[in-house]
Amino acid sequence: MLQSIRWLIPNMTDPTWTDVVVAIVIVLLTFIVQQYILKRLFARLTQSFEGHNQPFFAALSKQFSRMFRHALFVASFFAAASYLVEVWLLNIPMIESAFYSLMFFFIFKGVYDLLSYYTLHPVKLPFHEERKEVLAPYLLRIIKATVVGIGVFSIAALWNFNINGFLTGIGLTGVALAFGVRDTSSHIFGGLSVGLDKPFQVGDWIATEDQKLDGVVEDINLRSTLINAGDKGSVYVPNAYLMNRPIYNYSKRTKMKTEMYLYVATTNKEAVLRTVCEEIYEQIMLHAQTEKDVVHVFIDQYRPTSFRLLVRFFVATDATATHLAVRQDILFAIHDIFKRYNIEHVEQSYEHVIE
Repeated sequence: MLQSIRWLIPNMTDPTWTDVVVAIVIVLLTFIVQQYILKRLFARLTQSFEGHNQPFFAALSKQFSRMFRHALFVASFFAAASYLVEVWLLNIPMIESAFYSLMFFFIFKGVYDLLSYYTLHPVKLPFHEERKEVLAPYLLRIIKATVVGIGVFSIAALWNFNINGFLTGIGLTGVALAFGVRDTSSHIFGGLSVGLDKPFQVGDWIATEDQKLDGVVEDINLRSTLINAGDKGSVYVPNAYLMNRPIYNYSKRTKMKTEMYLYVATTNKEAVLRTVCEEIYEQIMLHAQTEKDVVHVFIDQYRPTSFRLLVRFFVATDATATHLAVRQDILFAIHDIFKRYNIEHVEQSYEHVIE
C-alpha cells in the first residue's frame, strides 16, 4: 500500500507503529477539542449574541462554527499524515491544492449556509444603529449564486483550470442568448430596480394606481414578484410591469386620509351652518386618533338647492380597520350635530355648481 503512494510522495519515510499511534492521537485530540470545547464555546457565544439582541451575529456564529470545526478536523488529518510519513504534505503541489480546496469549500459553504439561514429567518443587518434593513429575497439569491460562482472559480484556480477560456465561452454564449431573452432581461432589470429603489419588501401591502393589482408581497425574484391578491389568489407579476407604473405602498403609510361630502339644503341658515362646521371641526380635533395638523370642515360648493359640506381629516394609523372605526365615530358625531341643529340635508345633487 505504501509503495502505491510513493509516486505522490517519493521522499516519504516508512512509518513505525509509534508514528501510527501518535498520528491517531493527533486526530483524536483534535476531535475532542472541536467537539467538546470549541462547540460549547461557539454555543455560548451564540447565546451571548442572542441575549444582547444581536440576531445577525448569533446566526453568523452558529452557521460558521460547524464549518470552522470541520476545517480544523480536516487540517488535523493533514498534520497527522505529515507526521506519519515525515514529510510536510503541503509542500507537494497536488496535496497543497487539495488542502486549500477543502479550506475554500468550508469557507464558502459557511457563507452559503449563513445566507440560506438568513433567507428562512430574515433579521435586520446591524450596519447602522438608526437604519437596519432586511435584504430582499432576490438579492439573497443573487448573493448566493455569486458566492457559489466565486467558490467554484477559486477552487478551479488552485488546480490551474483555464478560467479565462471558460469565461470567454460564457461571454460569447451570453451575447447569443441576449437577443432571445430581451423580455426576460427587462424583467430582470426591473427586479434590480426593485432591489435598488426598494419601493416595497416582502410583507408589504401594495397596489397599482389603476387598482388592477392589490395585495401583499410574498416573494421577490429576479424576474417576477409573487403577490397574494386575497380572493384572487397568488399572482406572479413581471417586475418590468411593476416598475413601469406608479405603485402605492400602503404598508409605509403613517396616516390615512378621510374625505367625505355631505349635502345640506340652502334653506338652512348661514349662522347655523357655520356653527355646525365649527362643532364638527371640534369633534374631529377632540378624537384621540386623528391628526391635528390638517382638518378641513367647510362649505366648498353652492348649487341652486344645496350646499356641499366638505369634511377632510387624517387618521394616525395604517390599519384599515382602525381608519374605518374613526370614520364611523366622526359620522355618528356629525349625525348628532345635524339632529341637534335640525339641519335639513338632501341627496347628492347633480345640479350645476354656481361658481
